[in-house]
Amino acid sequence: MNSIYSFLPKRIAEQVLTIPPNQREGIEEIRIRIDRPLEVCINGKPIFFPSTITREDADHLLNKISQYSVYTMEEELKRGYITIVGGHRVGLAGKVVLESSKVKAISEVASFNIRIAKEKIGIAESFIPFLHKQNRWFHTMIIGPPQTGKTTLLRDIARYISNGDKKYKKTPSKVGIVDERSEIAGSIHGVPQMTFGPRVDVLDACPKAEGMMMMIRSMSPDVLIVDEVGRKEDGEAILEAVNAGVQLIMTTHGRTLEEIKNRPVLKPIIEMGIFDRFIELNRKNGPGTVGAIKNKDGKLMSKEMKVTTS
Repeated sequence: MNSIYSFLPKRIAEQVLTIPPNQREGIEEIRIRIDRPLEVCINGKPIFFPSTITREDADHLLNKISQYSVYTMEEELKRGYITIVGGHRVGLAGKVVLESSKVKAISEVASFNIRIAKEKIGIAESFIPFLHKQNRWFHTMIIGPPQTGKTTLLRDIARYISNGDKKYKKTPSKVGIVDERSEIAGSIHGVPQMTFGPRVDVLDACPKAEGMMMMIRSMSPDVLIVDEVGRKEDGEAILEAVNAGVQLIMTTHGRTLEEIKNRPVLKPIIEMGIFDRFIELNRKNGPGTVGAIKNKDGKLMSKEMKVTTS
């Protein structure tokens, strides 16, 4: 959290620091809105502070996260978020600037949502028996609504694959991470800041569809890791990767396998039987609660595992 405090205006950081240390560990979001009270979300529950956020507070924060060069962050502003040191993502809202009916940027930023990236080493261990057989990792899709720990779990799975595991007799494999939002690896100047094994290569801030093909051509990964699949071009890239003999492990927004089967991009891929495993996450017992693990036919393999990424 120290990197977060360094970006916050002093009086806001001081308010956050009034939260007891043991509760601070559960902070998921810090929401800052002009003319409204500071909101801190801890383990899914919001806490509001009495003082009101000012325009000066917002300007200070935007300058800090853009390193006092907002104009160099045009692409990030167009997407509506900026990733900062530590892999934390700052969502933005305000007045939208359009160009040819498309979003060009967000100006006059009035709301910030700082989503805290968390690294939980070892949380994937319980999943490993479900995700491989002999020398083959299974094509796996992690499904869950926002803030259910998808990226945290995905990150640790990548670490396991890269490190290998003597317990399960898995030798280290080459892992390619296409990190479009800079959240999985939290790279700074292209170098991952999160904990990974020795066989990980990262394409940072690269669109998934294009990045998957770039990674296959240039780095010959055994396993590709991508976050938040859902666009048409993502689906096409998945088929290309599978045909290239690369194993895929990825996340997508949704609640259950049955729900995402209705999404136009994912429906044909699921019907083709490409994915061998589906992990459904929810927040029943906190972020990262495992609702179910299903095989390629949608049959239940495990239900409500006591594993959490909180």
